[in-house]
Amino acid sequence: MDPGRADIAKLHRLLQDGARAFNEQFDEDAHLNDVIPKPWGYEYRAFVDDFFDLWALHIEPGAGTSVHVHPRKLTYLICLGGVGVTTGLGRADIPVRAGTILRIGAGAFHGTRNTGTEPLELIEVEVPRNKFDLIRLRDDYNRAGTAYETTALEEPRHPMRKVPAYPNTKMRAQTPDGRFRFDLRTGMDIFYRPSDKDIFHIPLHISGVIARDVEILTGNRDDNRRPQTDKQYLCISRNH
Repeated sequence: MDPGRADIAKLHRLLQDGARAFNEQFDEDAHLNDVIPKPWGYEYRAFVDDFFDLWALHIEPGAGTSVHVHPRKLTYLICLGGVGVTTGLGRADIPVRAGTILRIGAGAFHGTRNTGTEPLELIEVEVPRNKFDLIRLRDDYNRAGTAYETTALEEPRHPMRKVPAYPNTKMRAQTPDGRFRFDLRTGMDIFYRPSDKDIFHIPLHISGVIARDVEILTGNRDDNRRPQTDKQYLCISRNH
């Protein structure tokens, strides 16, 4: 999904009416490292450094996010499990299911709804990092026009922890429900030691931030793309 004339016109009107996209204060907004309750479920950070920000979304059946926009950042929406649809302005619904990778350009309005009977589990890959780069257009829970949440719930079992070898980096070992885990691995390790439990491999390289193009690999054996051996990847895998 890339922004079109309708997206730009709607964003221009919202900004004229006083809407604002704020900026995250990296060392001050500590609540972003806990679980953020949502009226549609909850979300939480899986990985963060100065440029990449990865969030896991748990959307309950029949519920959905607001239709919103990130004016500054590129987003990839990848699906771990469940089924749903992502909608935009004047676009046909895009089906979302396990294995889906959807690129959403900066400035493109979008919203995702769970159309199944089980939770919809998603990962948002956001570059560059700025959680408050958000303007809500429409919402089922009266949040249109509001800023990002300021409250959180502590997750004591699998908290965000610093990664000693990488400055300004934190990550979570696994999801709160224990179904999926997160690991840092080199491309060489992924290539020579593939795992049937791997779902996605996300390259954490500054080239993806500069080019606004993050080549996310899947653990599917039909994916013939090779990981780059000199890059570091965040690997998402099934825990069982």
